[in-house]
Amino acid sequence: MLQSFNINDTYTDILSSVLADNTRIAYDKGWHLWQRYCNQNNITALPANPSDVARFLVQTATKPGANGKLPALGTVILWRSAINRKHVDQNAASPTNHPEVARVCKGLARLRSAPPRQVKALREHHIKTMLDKCPDTLIGKRDAAIIALGFAAALRRSEICGLTIDDLEIIDDEERPRMFLHIRKSKTDQEGLGQKIAIPEGKKLKPIKYLQDWLSAAGILSGPVFQTMFRGGKLRGSHMHPSDVPRIVKHYAAEIGLDASEIAGHSLRAGFVTSAAVHGARIDKIMEITRHRNPATVMKYIRDADSLNDHAGDGFL
Repeated sequence: MLQSFNINDTYTDILSSVLADNTRIAYDKGWHLWQRYCNQNNITALPANPSDVARFLVQTATKPGANGKLPALGTVILWRSAINRKHVDQNAASPTNHPEVARVCKGLARLRSAPPRQVKALREHHIKTMLDKCPDTLIGKRDAAIIALGFAAALRRSEICGLTIDDLEIIDDEERPRMFLHIRKSKTDQEGLGQKIAIPEGKKLKPIKYLQDWLSAAGILSGPVFQTMFRGGKLRGSHMHPSDVPRIVKHYAAEIGLDASEIAGHSLRAGFVTSAAVHGARIDKIMEITRHRNPATVMKYIRDADSLNDHAGDGFL
């Protein structure tokens, strides 16, 4: 007997699969906010009137959230994209392309103009000191493995939390221990074709050792590599959430005297690129690890790292 299915549901699922999980979550939130605004003001959510969307963006951009802070301009633009996406999916004319909405967004950009926040890159000496601060407990071993591996493989926080045991290929070679990490899906690989990263053990940070210490202590043989835990250290068996990574990194950064407000989960990835550039690594070899598609993105880190080397003013300042 043939299995029946709803073609409209299947079509919607295919459209949704184009978006990354985090983007889909953000779009869902943006659409929910727009619907709530429409209900409160007795207006139609879809198809939407461009003037209504413009007023919605102004209100949300100028109204502090629960934390008392205004949402970032990028967040407001993301909500506009959520409204556009929903209209496109429903084959409706998008109100976000209207000149009035474009003018409002430009105006908000001028009012909120500020340099983009750039998190501090954690260099290799920072990582080494942070690892020394990790306690000899199950949680401490997990945190050390996250920090060491996240840095050594220049991983995004979602990639760290998405790892499973099947993604690890550890080669136990006494003379040259190394590992291959399989990233099944990432920001630059939305189709899920998979990417492979080579990670040497090294002489100082030893990411493979920290990873094996964690897996051995936790008794993890399958499933998520980095798991949430109950109080007392018992594993839950579920993936950690990407928001857990910056919390961990900030904690140990503060432990070594750094300003935690300048640190984020991205500090591990940015730190690898910066450290590699300082030590003279070729840009193509850096991109093999980071999997950046655009060399200009990597060059930004390299310029920051190299800005004081061979400075134009060295001879007279």
